Amino acid sequence: MKRLVTGFVCLMALCQITYAQTITKGQVIDALTKEPLYGVTIRTTDAKAGTISGIDGTFNLNMPAPADSLVFSYIGYDLQKKPLNKGELLVQLKPSSNQLNQIVVSASREASTRTQTPVAISAISKEVLLETKPVSLEQVLNKVSGVYMVNLGNEQHTMAIRQPIGYKSLFLYLEDGIPIRTTGNFNHNALIEINMGALRNVEVIRGPASSLYGSEAIGGAINFITQAPAQIFTARVQAEGSDRGYRRTDFSVSNTFGKLGVYVAGYYAAQRNGIIEHSDFDKLALTLRADYSFSATTKLITSASLVDYKTDQTGGLDSTRFYSKEYSSLHTFTYRKVDALRLRATLEHKWNAQHSTQVTGFYRNNAIGQNPFYAIKNVKGNPLKAQGELNEDAFQSFGFVAQHKTMFSFLDAQLISGISTDYSPASYEAEQIDIDRNETGKYTNYSKTGTLLTDYDVKLLNTAAYAQFELNPIEKLKGVAALRYDRLDFDFDNHLEPGAFTGAPDEKNGFQSLTPKLGLTYDQGRDIGLYTNYSVGFTPPQITELYRGVQVPILKPANYNNYELGGWISFAQTKGYLDVSFYQLDGRNEIVNVRLDDGSYENQNAGRTRHRGLEYTLKYAPVDGLNFRFSGTNAKHAYIEYNEKGVEFAGKEMATAPRFISNTEVTYKPALVKGLRLGLEWQHMDSYYLDAANSEKYSGYELLNARIGYVLIGFDLWANVLNLTNELYATTADKNAWGKSYRQGAPRTVHLGIGYTLGARAK
Repeated sequence: MKRLVTGFVCLMALCQITYAQTITKGQVIDALTKEPLYGVTIRTTDAKAGTISGIDGTFNLNMPAPADSLVFSYIGYDLQKKPLNKGELLVQLKPSSNQLNQIVVSASREASTRTQTPVAISAISKEVLLETKPVSLEQVLNKVSGVYMVNLGNEQHTMAIRQPIGYKSLFLYLEDGIPIRTTGNFNHNALIEINMGALRNVEVIRGPASSLYGSEAIGGAINFITQAPAQIFTARVQAEGSDRGYRRTDFSVSNTFGKLGVYVAGYYAAQRNGIIEHSDFDKLALTLRADYSFSATTKLITSASLVDYKTDQTGGLDSTRFYSKEYSSLHTFTYRKVDALRLRATLEHKWNAQHSTQVTGFYRNNAIGQNPFYAIKNVKGNPLKAQGELNEDAFQSFGFVAQHKTMFSFLDAQLISGISTDYSPASYEAEQIDIDRNETGKYTNYSKTGTLLTDYDVKLLNTAAYAQFELNPIEKLKGVAALRYDRLDFDFDNHLEPGAFTGAPDEKNGFQSLTPKLGLTYDQGRDIGLYTNYSVGFTPPQITELYRGVQVPILKPANYNNYELGGWISFAQTKGYLDVSFYQLDGRNEIVNVRLDDGSYENQNAGRTRHRGLEYTLKYAPVDGLNFRFSGTNAKHAYIEYNEKGVEFAGKEMATAPRFISNTEVTYKPALVKGLRLGLEWQHMDSYYLDAANSEKYSGYELLNARIGYVLIGFDLWANVLNLTNELYATTADKNAWGKSYRQGAPRTVHLGIGYTLGARAK
């Protein structure tokens, strides 16, 4: 009997423990991308029990007593309180609009908060990409202070970040931290090779980032981060068109099957019969990404991107045609064709709480073929004849980047170190063509001559080692010191004889650089902080600058010293945010493009230049649903020492260098009409000089864009009206020996679109 009573008591106690010990399971993902969120803090409302989410976003929470709801918190996301339901929870956290909570990865190749990063860095979120619906990247990049991406039509472009509008190798474009083109083979149109339909977000570093990424990261570095696989099945398809002949279709599909996550996305875009004659284009872009989690500490990420692009190519307009809105083209056969393939595999492993390693191997296969309008020259004495060229610039790349992170127990210190190598055999071939011209000056057709202007191979080898050390000497102060060594070797093999257009002898050229960075951030608390940094940038001459059309290579590498001071403040109970940065960028031996009297161009080293500016972003949300943003840049770009063909330009402002650029945006999402969004954007471009002599100016422009969208049960409808006031404007203008040239901006254009997203909803 005694044993029976004892057994009964034990059984009752066990039942009591089982009843009291409640186990809740679930998964936490990003509300927009459906990616898993690792390290989310989950606790009961009384804070008596808690846990964190795993690498796949899942969690198991043992609660000693029943609870009615859980609280989910994660840096960069809005805190969320969820009632407990039967079954597993699927929690979708929404990214926070608070700029101080932003997580960025480009500043140190590791995730860190904006307040711990002593550089001018901005992030374009997935939400901005989804709501803007950009048909070309400048429509989102120009929202960032200090950035002016020039639209040259059909996704062709050039860039200005802490530099005048130009075409030089002063900007580094990355995809998931890996340059999309090899060092030494820069192309100002490189962002044609980005798949806009596969982006998760974009991070923009303003100023030199050579201490981590090497040469070309001078004016800035832009990192395009691809979407990771979703943890739940999600699919999207959308289509849009404009009243100016633009058509585009996007798709994406993603899911995770056990340890394997897969994401596929792409788009096809085409332009037909636009306002500008001879301006059709086609682009197909595809991305495949697969993530495999071997364990909670080891992950393999593989991705492949393919771009097939071809566009008609035409130049700018002279003053008469521009101001009379006469958009005919002198060209009928010029084109640009891009074929780009990129493969990447990254293995990430966390050894323990103090050590982690990632190793990336990559391959590129790239070719740009052209019949370029800018290479056409009229034949003197025969107005019905001209000459031009067909060319192809191609390369392959084989490379890797290995990086290790060590965290120390003292002063919250950490060391990030890495090595990289990039071997890229490249080739360039150009054949002269004869061109027929009619009485009106239009170039009607061409024939090949068999005469080679350029025919060479170059083996490029870029090796580098870098290290970045971070520590917190006191609670609110963080210091960063970084150093990188780069060696770039060219092995040039010319297949033409001396005296040819490209007649440089076979030779080997090497350039090396040591680029340091020092930075401090001081987080005063109460959402106020300051940062300062000193950094050095370096860019060697590019292959075509050094060898093409040259008999004796003479160009020197360009070097830059950057001094920067900035800060941030959040106010009005985090409804407002202000970010400011002041910089001075001093260049030495900057490579400039000089137009000669015969219309051709020659690269020369300028003596010294100075770029000084103030960049600022103000955001304010006076009430829920209403957001205001103002991004501005005041800058002056000047020659300190420069002589061109005997003319001294010291003290002159550099050409195509506006002193003031701004982008202002107001968005409204009324609570009474859930899913509705309204937006109005104003782009201001100040006047700027058209030449180094500062003899004439372009007056600049004002551009107004309006956007409206509505989301309902997975459907997304939108209408974007670009250039609402039908402003006559040029995206860029310049002056040469032949006169002035204007790249016309598009008149009022209406884009209409519809999309549908299929995916699970939060529980």
